Amino acid sequence: MQAASNKTQVPDIAAQVTYAMRIMGISPLPRNYELYYEAYIGSNPKLTKELAALGSRATQEELDEIGARYFAHVHHAAGIDRAHNHLASELGDLLKLLKDEQFALENYNKLLDETYQNITGKSSSSAEILRQCVSILTEATADTMNQGKERAENVSLKSFEMEVIRQELDEYKRIANTDSLTRLANRRAFDEKLASVYNSEQLRTYTGLLIADIDHFKKVNDSYGHPVGDKILATVGTVIRANLRRDAFVARTGGEEFAIILGDSSLEESLQVAERIRNALSTTPFKNSKTGVNYGPITLSLGVCQASHADDPVDLYNKADIALYCAKNAGRNRTILFEEGMKKDTGKNWLIYRK
Repeated sequence: MQAASNKTQVPDIAAQVTYAMRIMGISPLPRNYELYYEAYIGSNPKLTKELAALGSRATQEELDEIGARYFAHVHHAAGIDRAHNHLASELGDLLKLLKDEQFALENYNKLLDETYQNITGKSSSSAEILRQCVSILTEATADTMNQGKERAENVSLKSFEMEVIRQELDEYKRIANTDSLTRLANRRAFDEKLASVYNSEQLRTYTGLLIADIDHFKKVNDSYGHPVGDKILATVGTVIRANLRRDAFVARTGGEEFAIILGDSSLEESLQVAERIRNALSTTPFKNSKTGVNYGPITLSLGVCQASHADDPVDLYNKADIALYCAKNAGRNRTILFEEGMKKDTGKNWLIYRK
């Protein structure tokens, strides 16, 4: 991680991508933004060419088709929308059933009231009238019970269908919030979790943020290729997860960067966890069992900041990121706690998925 020489020279990529999408009439959905962001930075020439071919007439279906081919989670995001719409439709049908049931009961109550009036009325002394009232009530009761039974069965069926859809929706959300390579949470899920820290003073007071970045990872990719780099990323994710409590939140937030949110943790505990992870990884062998090639050592630099020392999620991330930068600048393979006065001039926006 290197600081930019002049912050004013760093382009506001987010603003430029958003502006371009607005000009072309592209819906500002997160999955659309990711497509055009990747096209803008030129990381995937084929993707850039396909989007350029669509021009300003791209439909959402065409964009989702491209997204499904280049980004698996884009397909899942579209699946979430479909499942959500299906669930809304089923809920509408269920509400209609309940309204029909209410209408039937209201009519039945009205009939009961009219029959009562006939029975108690001065002109209703005839036994024939009484028998007619009883007959009407018997028939109405039977009809109402049969209709109620049918509606109850329909409500039960709708409830079952809604539960199936809800499970499908939960699965889509889980996949959409999971990094496919490491099986950890992704940047989307991390952003949501970090924002929730500031929902209560209790969470803010006892939550720590750790940002970890693999040292010299570009050299690994350049020397051994991206397939090896991917395996190393997956192993690093496994080591990090293995050295955390079950309730700790860990995500791959982009490229070779990971983030850990520690709830119910003091500053000392956050530092201890960071050092435990760093030491565990530095002693983990990275060797090809077939060829004998040693890819290690693989080390981490970590930046730490407590939520109580930041004003909001953006400030917390930026401060932990500054501490990470200082750890890199100080020689790597170390943990550094954020302190006031630390500075870093990178122009990096934490909301952009960093490659």
